Amino acid sequence: MRILVAPDKFKDCLSANEVADAIARGLRGVDPKIEIDLCPMADGGEGFVDALVRSTGGRFITHRVTGPLPEMKVDARFGLLGDGETAVIEMSSASGLHLLGREDRNPMHTTTFGTGELLKFAVQMDCRKILLGIGGSATCDGGIGCAQACGLPVLLEGGEPTSDTEPLCGRDLEKVLLVKKHRGGRVNGIDITVACDVTNPLYGRRGAARVFGPQKGASPAEVALLDAWLELLAERCAATEAAHQPGAGAAGGLGFAMLAFFNAQLRAGIDLVMQATQFQQRVKNADLVITGEGNLDASSAGGKVVSGVAGACLAAGVKCVAICGDTDGSAISGLHQVVNLSREAGSSEESMRNARQWIECVVVQLL
Repeated sequence: MRILVAPDKFKDCLSANEVADAIARGLRGVDPKIEIDLCPMADGGEGFVDALVRSTGGRFITHRVTGPLPEMKVDARFGLLGDGETAVIEMSSASGLHLLGREDRNPMHTTTFGTGELLKFAVQMDCRKILLGIGGSATCDGGIGCAQACGLPVLLEGGEPTSDTEPLCGRDLEKVLLVKKHRGGRVNGIDITVACDVTNPLYGRRGAARVFGPQKGASPAEVALLDAWLELLAERCAATEAAHQPGAGAAGGLGFAMLAFFNAQLRAGIDLVMQATQFQQRVKNADLVITGEGNLDASSAGGKVVSGVAGACLAAGVKCVAICGDTDGSAISGLHQVVNLSREAGSSEESMRNARQWIECVVVQLL
């Protein structure tokens, strides 16, 4: 019997790799002869790099870059996939909200400059392709910091280009007159694909500032300013079409910058992970697939790991079971069974406290 193990992380509890390992231990406890194909998954946010590197036999690299605040330095980790020419980067490792204390969170003062430094470093390592996950950002700078770090000319009022050593932040959006693309920037000609799990445009009622600004520390007045400046940026750069593309508002407008200035493609993160890990072929070789996530709810059907895995299983005619920390009973097409750890353990607190043991236990019951 061959079982493909393809879970997402259990947020605030276990990484996707840890969930997969716990499932594998349960399987081996039932029958050591079971063939286990471990394929931890992600949808573009936290765990995106880990899932792709481990599933393709790649390696991890650490590079010191600018953090979400211009004066910060952080050691950001990214991955080189098994093909040796594709870098996979989580922008949150350089520009993420989790890197800041609550008192320092304000998108007026944060920058995507460090993310641009990661892109530039990957190109210096001779990577010709970059997969960029853009979840979990602390920023709302429209991607101008990233463009600046990658060597694209960013012209401010007065016509002067910006300095490479003074990262642009959200508060600088109003002063940007133009971002010149395809002008010999350090990442010019590189194939960039962006993993994005939101569909928000750059500005407006559902835009980057109004929807995500408050959770990043912006006041109502700052939200209004950032929204107006993002619209101004799109107009000045003649990129209003890109600004209205689904996902342009992701990561405080970094999605927009990738479209408008880097000629990148935006795709659902789960689709990228499945392609990079040759998931469809691995499903065809399996007798059973076990997936899972921390909380299976109505949002799980919108491009999340469990729905992607279950859909691939349905197409291949392979049974798929999901192990979840908790669930609201939402139906996911392609799932044969859903196991609720909180119900099995008696409470969500107990299931989180001893998640590994409960996962192993329910796997034994499943088989």
